[in-house]
Amino acid sequence: MKETSQYEKMSDTPIPQLILTLSVPAIISMLVTNIYNLVDTAFVGKLGTSASGAVGIVFGFMAIIQAFGFMFGQGSGSILSRALGNRDKENASIHAAAGFFASFFFGLLISIFGFLFLDKMVMCLGSTKTIAPYAKTYISYILASAPFMCSCLTMNNILRYEGKAFLGMIGLMSGAVINMIGDPLFMFVMNMGIAGAGLSTALSQFISWGILVFMFLKGKTETKISFRNARLATVGMLLNIMATGFPSLLRQALNSITTVLLNNSCADYGDAAVAAMSIVSRIVFFAFSVALGVGQGFQPVSAFSYGAKKYDRLRKAFKFACLMSECIIIVSCTVLIVFSDSLIGLFRDDPEVIEVGTRALKLQALATLALPPCMIVEMLFQSTGKRLGASILSSLRNGLFFIPALLILPHIRGLAGIQEAQPVSLLLSVPVTLLLAVAFFRKLPIADIKDVQ
Repeated sequence: MKETSQYEKMSDTPIPQLILTLSVPAIISMLVTNIYNLVDTAFVGKLGTSASGAVGIVFGFMAIIQAFGFMFGQGSGSILSRALGNRDKENASIHAAAGFFASFFFGLLISIFGFLFLDKMVMCLGSTKTIAPYAKTYISYILASAPFMCSCLTMNNILRYEGKAFLGMIGLMSGAVINMIGDPLFMFVMNMGIAGAGLSTALSQFISWGILVFMFLKGKTETKISFRNARLATVGMLLNIMATGFPSLLRQALNSITTVLLNNSCADYGDAAVAAMSIVSRIVFFAFSVALGVGQGFQPVSAFSYGAKKYDRLRKAFKFACLMSECIIIVSCTVLIVFSDSLIGLFRDDPEVIEVGTRALKLQALATLALPPCMIVEMLFQSTGKRLGASILSSLRNGLFFIPALLILPHIRGLAGIQEAQPVSLLLSVPVTLLLAVAFFRKLPIADIKDVQ
């Protein structure tokens, strides 16, 4: 009855209500996590501009860990959601278990290699000589928690694709709240400085991981993560998970590469430029997180509807998600543009940081207005298993357009070119995204196919 109830919920609930129900936990998770990121940035900023720059350096490395977590989470999640839509629960559980254990293993590999090449890695990530000591201390704690951070993201994505976003929210929020409490406690009360920020982050990951694992072990989920299910997974299944999740790996990996390039480009203009662009990235992502939460609510509806061959619901879900996310981003970006200098000043009271950050924030906010439809199309392709289209879209704004812009514009316009690179890449990706979306819906069957029995 539990299985039937979940199937009926995903099949029959009106689209606006269903997406909102699945989006709200995702939005709350995103907001709380990003509030933590901003609070962390603000606390570390009290230690000085170099320490603030170190946060941006480590943020680029964390994107690598997140890349594998999202790859296995989105890959296994997309497949299992379509399997649940086809009422194949056993196959769904096998893919969930395979995704979880693979993500933990890859996180462990990242941790081992990170510690082996710690000094070189910190400099390659874009540290200056003054930022490096702070970055090295902070990143050591992140490396220790890498397997848990990676598999946490995988479990959260699996829960979202099951339609159990609320459970994922509990796990992520618990860690984020503990992190916000731990930052001032370890950094200032216990006088650990930036090491306290790293320790707080690591502990929060361990706790989130334990909560999420508990949910799978206690039968609160549709799928079961167990060694037995993992042993049933074939090499072909694992490769299918990785191929389906590859657009997420590509997107996150390109985020990491571009963050490193951005830090290295900013390093030529001093610690203030590195700190400013790091702060801008976190503020913009926070503003975008609500719209991203809508996209995350759309993904399980998209995957399930496609697997259940309910194509009319898929079309309605796509239109609603695009409209809702765009309305949200218009409000968010308006706030960023109007209060840009004040927002930068909240995180680092340095005139040079505020000057560099204010212009970059306004430009990125304007360009972000075009981002929601691109995001929804990318999520549509990945959730329906359209790997090539999803991979192309993942590589556009974060790689094919952003990297050349970041390499070329600074030589032409100096620091202004660095501030303009991201907005330019966002705008260039829009026409390609729209063409691919039109092609997808032209090929999609017009009529629904009778429910799978």
